[in-house]
Amino acid sequence: MQRATSLERRVDAAAHRVLLGAPANGIRAGLVEFTVFVLKQAWACIFGAALLLVIVAAQLWYPDDAALARNDALTIAAVLIQVAMLVFRLESGRELWVIVLFHLTGTVMELFKTDAGSWAYAADGILRIGGVPLFSGFMYAAVGSYMVRVHRLFDLGFTRYPRRWMTAVLAAAIYLNFFTHHWWWDLRWVLLIGVVLLWLPTVMHARVWRRTLRLPLLLVFGGVAVFIYLAENIGTWAGAWVYPDQVDSWQPVSLSKLTSWFLLMIISVVLVTWVYPPQVPASVMSGGPGDDRGADAARAASAPQK
Repeated sequence: MQRATSLERRVDAAAHRVLLGAPANGIRAGLVEFTVFVLKQAWACIFGAALLLVIVAAQLWYPDDAALARNDALTIAAVLIQVAMLVFRLESGRELWVIVLFHLTGTVMELFKTDAGSWAYAADGILRIGGVPLFSGFMYAAVGSYMVRVHRLFDLGFTRYPRRWMTAVLAAAIYLNFFTHHWWWDLRWVLLIGVVLLWLPTVMHARVWRRTLRLPLLLVFGGVAVFIYLAENIGTWAGAWVYPDQVDSWQPVSLSKLTSWFLLMIISVVLVTWVYPPQVPASVMSGGPGDDRGADAARAASAPQK
């Protein structure tokens, strides 16, 4: 595991001792790989899962007549979760800066979107900016936390990754479109085409235990967007925020939001690449087992990351 925190190095060492005698082939080997995959994903999601759990718990058990407004309690809980992530070495200081950037970009979007009536929060509490409670920024930070953690937990590598300056330009255009489509053309379908053209050739290499998964990166983007969409349904059911069509009674979030989350994924990925620049997997660079292209072909296939 690359760039692991001190706690994660200890957990990884213990896991290696437990799995040392695990079979390398057959059904049991497949079950081991699947179990490790699920556990790594759960570990990567720990910030978002903890925050979502607090939101659901507040909906179910937080008293309506409490002296502390529910939104303020959620904000304090989110801050405590973030502090715990650092104190218990679940995140590094370097990663914290990316998460803070997620927080800031998300809060700016929240301020604009709530003013435009795209969604709304309960108007209680004092820990807010305008109509936006401060815990909302932590929901974006949770996405950033997942992205940076999954990158190192799976030792992610990429082949044929597009040039970073091109991805940055496209991500900036996507972010601007979240604002400008309210008074100008909505360019999301044009931007989606741009995403496909840039990342269609890219393959992600994710090391689980003994095996490395090779997946089209666009498929991974789509899978994470679906996961966030499901979490959003839980969040709106729990009353963290509501869309206009959910004011009278809760109903599932419109499937059209999937495109929004998919595009937000692009912004997230681009932000993370400035902390963890995309690297060609070592096995590909050396022409190791499972890939016969060799080092020269791998270097040619993977675009320069500048």
